[in-house]
Amino acid sequence: MESTLMAAPLDSSKIKVFTGRSNPELAQKVCDHLKVPLGRGRTELFPDGECIVKVDEDVRGRDCYIFQSTCHPTNAHLMELFIWIDCLRRASAKRVTAVIPYFGYARQDRKDEGRVPITAKLVANLLERAGADRVVSVDLHAAQVQGFFDIPVDHLNAGPVLTKWFKTLKLGNKVFVSPDVGNVKRAQAYANMMGGEICIIDKRRKNGSTTEARHIIGDVEGKNVLIVDDMITTAGTVVEACKILKANGVKDIYIAATHGVFAPPAMERLADAPFAKIAVTDTIPMSNRIDPIKDRLIVLSVAELLGEAVARIHRDESVSALFKEDQSA
Repeated sequence: MESTLMAAPLDSSKIKVFTGRSNPELAQKVCDHLKVPLGRGRTELFPDGECIVKVDEDVRGRDCYIFQSTCHPTNAHLMELFIWIDCLRRASAKRVTAVIPYFGYARQDRKDEGRVPITAKLVANLLERAGADRVVSVDLHAAQVQGFFDIPVDHLNAGPVLTKWFKTLKLGNKVFVSPDVGNVKRAQAYANMMGGEICIIDKRRKNGSTTEARHIIGDVEGKNVLIVDDMITTAGTVVEACKILKANGVKDIYIAATHGVFAPPAMERLADAPFAKIAVTDTIPMSNRIDPIKDRLIVLSVAELLGEAVARIHRDESVSALFKEDQSA
């Protein structure tokens, strides 16, 4: 995406950006983009495992942003985020915005059977109770999670980042494939932006980590396939999709997802899957988990996207206009 920041730099005496332990590299990239220093603060652990947050600079009256993806270990990162928010609030920050690039528990957004919780709503309640004034996230698994909050939520779309990568592939005769019925709208959006047809894979879930692709709705034979999804967790869905697509005579398969969760046994499954390239963003740090597919993996950064959003929020400008400008470019 093209930079849309104003020429005037942000006043680092009025805005402070801090990071928890989940993804400090992304927070630093955002600060580099904004040309502001990363806030001085840290999380320390007591011998019994409890954590304490210490902020080493004055935040009184400042507009504060705390970056923390709630990826594995999810519960530890969530608790650390609550403590960060409480710490900044008690230090008299003017406004505290929780920037959660990957929002854990978003899939638990409804009661799909008896006697189960709606944990996404619980997490929303806890963030508000901790003292967050605003939440920023990227590609929530369920968009309705925004409605669980009684504070503003900026739901960012990584589409511009993924679309830019798709365009570098310069593929002809392409088709966008939704790996299940729930992602049809996403595939249609990419097809509208870049041109191309869409196809749908009929997927049936056997259990929490296993799915089965039954058949394809649409024509894929001899075409370059681009699979789009919001996240890859255990990779069951996307690997089954690759298998059935290859069985139906596709040319090459390219996969793109916003969040590379890659929970076991994702790497084992992906290592043998018949795809050419897979792209994810840095909402979740990759570390050394990617070894089995490192030659086929592309990690794209959402730092500029998040940086633009933070700048607009700080200046009380429209965040949604950011995506309208990108689509018209």
